Amino acid sequence: MTATTVEIKLPPTELHDPAALARALDRQTKLRPDQIGEVQIDRRSIDARGSRPVFRLRVNVLPPGEATTPESPYLAGLRDVAAATPVTIIGCGPAGMFAALELIELGLKPIIIERGKDVQQRRRSLRAIQQFGEVDPESNYCFGEGGAGTYSDGKLYTRSLKRGNYLKALHLLAEHGAQQDILIDAHPHIGSNKLPKVVANMRQTILDRGGEIRFGHKLVDLERTPGDLKALVIQDPDGATYRLETSAYILATGHSARDVYELLHRHDVRMEAKPFALGVRIEHPQSLIDQIQYGQKEREENLPASSYKLVSQVKGRGVFSFCMCPGGLVVPAATSPGELVVNGMSLSRRDSPYANSGTVVAVEMEDLQPYAKHGVFAGLALQRHVEQTMFGAGDGTQKAPAARLTDFVNRKVSSSLPATSYIPGLLAAPMHDLLPNDIYGRLQQGIKDFGRKMHGYYTEEANVIGTESRTSSPVRIPRDRKTYQHPDLPALFPCGEGAGFAGGILSAAMDGQNVAKSVALALSARSGK
Repeated sequence: MTATTVEIKLPPTELHDPAALARALDRQTKLRPDQIGEVQIDRRSIDARGSRPVFRLRVNVLPPGEATTPESPYLAGLRDVAAATPVTIIGCGPAGMFAALELIELGLKPIIIERGKDVQQRRRSLRAIQQFGEVDPESNYCFGEGGAGTYSDGKLYTRSLKRGNYLKALHLLAEHGAQQDILIDAHPHIGSNKLPKVVANMRQTILDRGGEIRFGHKLVDLERTPGDLKALVIQDPDGATYRLETSAYILATGHSARDVYELLHRHDVRMEAKPFALGVRIEHPQSLIDQIQYGQKEREENLPASSYKLVSQVKGRGVFSFCMCPGGLVVPAATSPGELVVNGMSLSRRDSPYANSGTVVAVEMEDLQPYAKHGVFAGLALQRHVEQTMFGAGDGTQKAPAARLTDFVNRKVSSSLPATSYIPGLLAAPMHDLLPNDIYGRLQQGIKDFGRKMHGYYTEEANVIGTESRTSSPVRIPRDRKTYQHPDLPALFPCGEGAGFAGGILSAAMDGQNVAKSVALALSARSGK
């Protein structure tokens, strides 16, 4: 007898009730008790389309005496690479860390160069920006161990499943301390309170297997020949510089390392502008979103904080919700003094009384004509302009300009603002004037459309906060589709969000794995093995 796969539904109150699961299996399969052995939940999702939300479960029922073969732990197969061929990785975000683990598995030694601090020391930098408005350009919500992903909820959903081994990425996260639920949930997340421990465990694995991670070390220059990258110049925490030469360089610096783009440009490394998105972050009471999505005045037991996904087309551009954080917090994400950027995050329990989401407008190449003089950096110039305009509308701290949602749409300055999760605080401001006209006009109409699609969304109890500008990189560093090498510099392997090839933790992780494999193939080909 083989395993039986069954799709069942359970009300939220019965999700963790073994007797309820047994009754559901009896209804669905008609299997006798003596035919049921181990019951394994393979997939879990919430269906809120009906009058009452339910959990949909895909369950594998094994015959008595049979058990599932446990997944082979990936970590058990990692060898010591201390004496192996070194490969440099610039950046210790998801792409860089997963590339490092993959290199170790392939018998290569990763040397990670990270300008920011480790997760423990990084907390001081986050407190400084939250409490005192002090932005450390080397250590912040974007720079440091784990990258921006460490403090952005830990959402692990991606549509890019064909780009790599996403199950391997999930299992590696679980092996490093993430909750096992990420292996079965349709929209898994870890939480920004648990991610630092997971990231620290990944660091320890890399170090234990002979890899290196150099915190506080920053890429400041490079040496190149007409046909390749020769070496990197690195600045250590004391300000001294040294030369680092290896056989390959994985560039995984994230979408906010603007100085790296400028460094590449100075050395005539080919880059190209790419579309991105820009807008605001909108924060609602979580109880309101729950009422809209679940149809319940009080959220039922076992139901998580509800989320939403909204999209509209306005004058040929997409307007859409982005990085929605149920039960979350709005946080300051600037990487330099004099700019104001916001992002969202959630803790593992998603128990904040607020829900927030980026609400952004697609920016295409033709929209960047006013910034054409900046060439490949036209998108960066637009980002900077909006971020600095937002900062200029404040009081010189990280207090963010904001408006009630209804006032924003009606071009008004709010006389008061709803409560917020944003710790630095909000300042009522003419948000309709602070954004570029095209961006504002499309947001204005898009929000009206969202209100029609999701009744109750359009409310004066929501805050519009500026600005959500770091959705993705406005610059792409090109690479060959098969080899992942830069077309002009074979030793350079652009990787992850900063290179324009990922958009989130899981897609960045898979890209890191793919790039590491390509590095191993390239080095093997060079050596003739």
